[in-house]
Amino acid sequence: MSHLRLTTAGESHGPGQMCVLEGLPAGLALNLNDVEEDLRRRRQGHGRGGRMRIEADALELISGVRHGTTLGTPVAILIRNKDHSNWRPLMQPEKVEKSLDESQLDQPVTVPRPGHADFAGVAKFGHSDIRNVLERSSARETVMRVAAGALAKSFLAELGVTVRGCVTRVGSVQVTSGDPANPASVDWDQVDKSASGCQDSVADAEIARIVERAREAGNSLGGVFEVWGWGLCPGLGHMGSYRERLDGRLMGAVGSIPAVKGVEIGLGFASASRSGSEAHDPFTLRDEGKNRHMTRPTNHAGGIEGGMTNGMPLIVRAAMKPIPTLVNPLPSVEITTMQASPAHHERSDVEAVAAARVIGEAMVALELADAYRMKFGGDSMQEVLASVQSYEDGLEERGLWRRQYRS
Repeated sequence: MSHLRLTTAGESHGPGQMCVLEGLPAGLALNLNDVEEDLRRRRQGHGRGGRMRIEADALELISGVRHGTTLGTPVAILIRNKDHSNWRPLMQPEKVEKSLDESQLDQPVTVPRPGHADFAGVAKFGHSDIRNVLERSSARETVMRVAAGALAKSFLAELGVTVRGCVTRVGSVQVTSGDPANPASVDWDQVDKSASGCQDSVADAEIARIVERAREAGNSLGGVFEVWGWGLCPGLGHMGSYRERLDGRLMGAVGSIPAVKGVEIGLGFASASRSGSEAHDPFTLRDEGKNRHMTRPTNHAGGIEGGMTNGMPLIVRAAMKPIPTLVNPLPSVEITTMQASPAHHERSDVEAVAAARVIGEAMVALELADAYRMKFGGDSMQEVLASVQSYEDGLEERGLWRRQYRS
C-alpha cells in the first residue's frame, strides 16, 4: 500500500477508543515511549477538566507490530476508557436488562448546546436522545488521532522530518512566534515545559491566570496554535488535482479537529493586505565551497506553493473557538417540548489549546507521512529510505535544495 489510511472508532464514555492505521511500511522501529509521551502531552494544559485525571490512556497494540517493529500490515491500537465503569449501564453496548428501572439510567439529553454537534446530529440521524450524538462528537475521539500520529512521526523521523507544535494565543494573551524561515528560533524545550504549550514563561503565567478567571466565571476560552514541520523535501503533494493539493489536505485535516474554526498556512489571511512584492519569497543563491544552491531569506508561503512542499519549513496555524460546553449555559430549546431551556451541561474543559496543538501535530504528521508514501512508495523502510535518498541527492546535485533544516 502506497498511502496511509486511518480509521477511528469509539464513544467518549464507551468501553474504549480504537483505530486502525494502514500503510506503514515494514521494518519501522517504534518507540512506544514516544507514543505515550504524546498521549500524556494531550492530557496537559491549564484548562483541562476532571476527565484527564481519570484517564491514563494506556496503549494496547493489537496487530501490525512484532517485537517493536512494524510488519507492513494494518496497525490496530486500543485505548480503554477507564471512566466507562462509571457510565454503566448508561453507555454499555449490550442491551439493558428489563429489570433496571429508570432511576438506574440517566434521563435522555434533549437540550442541545450551542456550538456543539448536538443539534445537527439529532437532525441528521433522527435521534431523540442527544447522547447518541455527543458521545462520538466529543474530543475524546482525538486520543486515537494522537496515537496514530505518533506512529506517523516515527516514520517521518526516519526520513529526517520533525513535526512540532506551539501555542501562540489563549484568549487575550498573545505569544510571540518564531522566524518562519528558522525552526530553531522557537524554544521548543520551553514549549514542552510549559503547561500552556508556549515558549514564553511570562505568557504562560498570564494564561494560567485568565484560565482560572474563566473557570470561576463558568466560562471557556479559545486560542491559536501553530504546527511546524521541517526537513521536508520539495515536491510532496501535487498541483494536478485538487484532491492531492497538500495545502488543501493539511487545512482539511487540521480543520477537522473539534473546535477548530480557521486554518491558514504561512502568512495566510495576512497576505491579503500585502502587495505581491511583500507577500512572496524571493530566491537567492548561496555559495558553499564549490557548491551553489538556491535558498530563500523568507518563508511567507509557510512551506507550500502550488499545492506542494517547497523545501522551506511548513507552518500551519489554527484558531480554536471557546469550548461550547459552559457551566453557565447559553439559552437553548428542549427538542421534545419546544420549550425554552438552558443548554445541557456536560463535564468539560475551560480551554484546551495546548492539547489541540498536540492533535494538530498528529494530523499534520499523518498527512505528511501519507504524502511521502504516495510519492516514494516502498513496502519496507529500506525501500522507502533508498528512494527518498536518491531523490534528495538529485535535488542537491542540481542545486535546487539542500538538507539545511534537518535536525
